[in-house]
Amino acid sequence: MSQNNIQTENQQQKLEQGQSLSAQQVLTVRLTEMSVEALRQRVENECQENPWLERAERDFNADDDLAYEEASGSAGEGGNDYKHEDDYSTEDDIPDYLLRATEGRNRPENIEWSESMTFCDKLKEQAGEYDLNERQRPIMDYLIGSLENSGLLTKPLFQIVDELEIYQDIATTEEELESLLRIIWQFDPPGIGARSIQECLLIQIARKRNTPNREIMGKIIGQYYDDFIKNRWDRIQQRMHLSDVHLSMVQRDLLRLNPRPGTALGESVARGEQHITPDFIVDTDTEGNITMTINEGDIPNLVVSAEALEKVKTYEAMGTELSRTAQEDLQFTRNYVYRGQMFINAIQQRRNSMVRTMQAIIKLQHDYFLEGDESTLIPMKLEDVAELSGIDISTVSRVCNNKYVQTVYGTVPMRWFFSSSASRDGDEVSVRKVKAALKEILEAEDAKAPYTDDRLTAMMQEKGYGIARRTVAKYREQLGYPVARLRKELT
Repeated sequence: MSQNNIQTENQQQKLEQGQSLSAQQVLTVRLTEMSVEALRQRVENECQENPWLERAERDFNADDDLAYEEASGSAGEGGNDYKHEDDYSTEDDIPDYLLRATEGRNRPENIEWSESMTFCDKLKEQAGEYDLNERQRPIMDYLIGSLENSGLLTKPLFQIVDELEIYQDIATTEEELESLLRIIWQFDPPGIGARSIQECLLIQIARKRNTPNREIMGKIIGQYYDDFIKNRWDRIQQRMHLSDVHLSMVQRDLLRLNPRPGTALGESVARGEQHITPDFIVDTDTEGNITMTINEGDIPNLVVSAEALEKVKTYEAMGTELSRTAQEDLQFTRNYVYRGQMFINAIQQRRNSMVRTMQAIIKLQHDYFLEGDESTLIPMKLEDVAELSGIDISTVSRVCNNKYVQTVYGTVPMRWFFSSSASRDGDEVSVRKVKAALKEILEAEDAKAPYTDDRLTAMMQEKGYGIARRTVAKYREQLGYPVARLRKELT
């Protein structure tokens, strides 16, 4: 067989279709997720780096797309071609165990200044004790910043890999993140950085003194965790052949473990006291009119220098007569003019996405903004806001991430307005409304004879809420109420 025939047989034709974000899209994605304070710093940095980017006086007028009035029409009107079908982000799914840790902080409250160290500051201080290189340090900081109030890491590692590449320009792997996460597991208090409550408890057990009880505790959490969380101690005792006295000692030690180690660092207090600049201000007057303003603080309007534009125009008119120095100057000026225009466009697209997203939320949660009653919040998902605003769901997710809304009833995270749905007499109601009804029953119970979960389920069904016993138990835990036996012991 000839050499040409061999080459022909070995040739393969492969057609691949791929999508990638343009530089403009990547920049807009990054700016959209930033809070107003982060954006202010980013604008400041860009102005320092780009010699042809200038600050202009901010001139608010009736034509600005920065305010929303209810009478102005429905949200989502008008065009917006900025969508990301090829976006890397996925919709956030909040697991049950995370809700236990975050339920308390999702209520409106006034936010004030505090000079105390934050949760992340304390963890970063501990990270400084380890020999991390220049590459590992920003990855470690991002991991710490991804932890929830509880101290748990609820994001999957593959998602953090994507976020680091998109937002930080850092290419990493799940294996590298895993190795850094294991360093966080050595931080105090024990359990920080765990990816589940089970893993959190196992980390705490592993760091205890090597005693016979430690081995038994590890086996209970590792092998009989389902029995443990459902308080099936009789089954655990039988399977592990424990005496009553030994079982009692192990129970005592297990109850000393903290499923929310982040609270030991004062995270909920630190975040509550930390000064937060709201990204939106929503006002409601006595006549029921709702107005919304996007807060851009002292962020200036930006323009590309007229001098730079004139220089490019002059150079281009000269054509091939330019000297080498002039050509280099033209290329330099062109690059920074393009960069400046791209940055200005990204800020405008960010503003447009934020305004339209908040408009949609106000439309959907209209009754809450009028009355301030949490029970009036309707079930709302990212898809609902995306459909009403006409914006891609991934952009809505980024707009709502790490953003705050100041209302006449308090300052809350944008994510606070989202909730799943339940059923009452066949109608769809917010889970918050179901929890409010359950809390009302729990607060009225006889402390000496608290209701069992079976009784609570029956009482909720009498009120028209068709929820299962398992759901009642989950909501009870999220409201901070232990099982009936423990509630009785606490009296």
